[in-house]
Amino acid sequence: MNSSISDPQRREHAASFGAAAQAYRRGRPTYPRTAVQWVVPASARTVLDLGAGTGKFTELLVGAGLEVVAVEPSAGMREQLSDAVPAAAVHDGTAEAIPLPDASVDAVVMAQAWHWVNPETAVPEVARVLRPGGTLGLVWNIRDSAEPWVAELDELLQHHSRQDVDTAPALGAPFSEAERAEFRWVHTLTRAALLDMVASRSYVIVLSGPERAELLGNVAELLDSHPDLAGHDEINLPYVTRCTRAVRK
Repeated sequence: MNSSISDPQRREHAASFGAAAQAYRRGRPTYPRTAVQWVVPASARTVLDLGAGTGKFTELLVGAGLEVVAVEPSAGMREQLSDAVPAAAVHDGTAEAIPLPDASVDAVVMAQAWHWVNPETAVPEVARVLRPGGTLGLVWNIRDSAEPWVAELDELLQHHSRQDVDTAPALGAPFSEAERAEFRWVHTLTRAALLDMVASRSYVIVLSGPERAELLGNVAELLDSHPDLAGHDEINLPYVTRCTRAVRK
């Protein structure tokens, strides 16, 4: 996930989300429907949303008319997920230990989550639950720092923890060579939701109280002072959604 943090830190960050599940649900963006259409084949009927979080991608899968199973290791996140997407079957589990039978789903999707897993264990486990010819789709929303104020926001966040997420991971056998796609779009959110987005980052959750307060204060100052943001309660935040898909042989 990040060359600048150790494996114990990575595990701490991954386990931190339950403490900020409500902020995560309020502040994190949805995903463009074009990304859903690209990562999930039209022939799929049953889809596993793995590492489903609070259900941001899950609700799009349900909205597309799919039968959806959602697996999420955090109890706090599962609670938000069950409330937000009651049509999905929600289970405790991880990418390394999926609580589903062999060859039980047509597609597996991980949105904003693959960088938390151990690929050596997760790849064969995902392949186990996929039917032959099934698809694994990986999705990441990345803030578009070509927008100057977004670059300033990223600079504030990276002062506390630089994250270099690999959004084009190699998968290997038994999957085909991965395909990639990008989708540019704009997420409109309130000032309060943007602060929730920042507060729900794993590296912000694990900061000390004073450090977290300082960071959120700096972000609030950016929102109050930048000419593109000052006086606006509604903010347009540009994203690039990066997608990977591969077929189980």
